[in-house]
Amino acid sequence: MQGKTILITGGAKRVGAAISRKFHSLGADLMIHYRNAGAEARHLQDELNAVRPDSVALLQADLLDCADFPSLIQTTLARFGRLDVLVNNASSFYASPIGSITESNWLDLIGTNLKAPLFLSQAAAGELRRRRGCIVNITDIHADRPMKNYVVYSIAKAGLAGLTRSLARELGPDVRVNGVAPGPIIWPEDAEDIDEVSRQRIISHTILKQAGDPADIAEAVYYLASTAGYVTGQIINVDGGRSIRL
Repeated sequence: MQGKTILITGGAKRVGAAISRKFHSLGADLMIHYRNAGAEARHLQDELNAVRPDSVALLQADLLDCADFPSLIQTTLARFGRLDVLVNNASSFYASPIGSITESNWLDLIGTNLKAPLFLSQAAAGELRRRRGCIVNITDIHADRPMKNYVVYSIAKAGLAGLTRSLARELGPDVRVNGVAPGPIIWPEDAEDIDEVSRQRIISHTILKQAGDPADIAEAVYYLASTAGYVTGQIINVDGGRSIRL
C-alpha cells in the first residue's frame, strides 16, 4: 500500500474508521468521505496526519446526489495525484417492515447501498483502469438471506452483491472488484429492536460463538485490495460462520 491512494466512503467512524486505520498503517494515503460525521472525520484526520503529515484528506458529500461523484474523484486526484482503491463502505441501515415502507425509505436505502456504489465506481473506473486498481464493496450476509423487517435494506445489499459480480466482468481484466460481507461485527446505531437478549441470540448462532470486530472487516478488505491478485467477483463472509447457520 506504500504510496497508493485509497478513497473510503463513510470512512470516519465504526467499520469505515477501522478500514482507514488499517490502510494508513501500511503506508497508504487516504481520502476519507463523510456525510454528517464531520467531528469524527476531523478527529481521525488529525490522528493519522500526526503519524504521517498530509497523508489524509477529507471529502464531505451526500452520496444520494450522484452529480457530485466525478468531482469527488477529481478532488482525490488533485490532492494525491492518483486513485488505486475505492472502498464503498457508506451505508444507511434501519428497519422497513411491510406495511410501513415509504418511497423515502426506498430512495435512501437503495441510494446509499446500491446506487451510490454503482455511480461512484463508474466515476472512478477510468483512473482505476490506469492504475490497475480495485474496488471493494461492503455488502452484508443478509444479501443472500434477508433479515426480517429489513426488506429494503436486504434488497439493496442483494443488489450490491450482484453489482460486485457485474462490475468484475465489466472492468476486468484491469480492475478487480470484490466484496466483504460482515456478520455480527458491530451493532447498528439506534438499533432499538436489537436488545441484549437479541444480541446474545445472534452471537450464539455463529459457529465461533463470538461477535467480530471492525478490525476483522479491515483485514479482509486489505487482503482483497492488496495480496488477492487473482481474486475478482467474489464476496468474503466475515461473520464467524453465522451465514451457514441462518
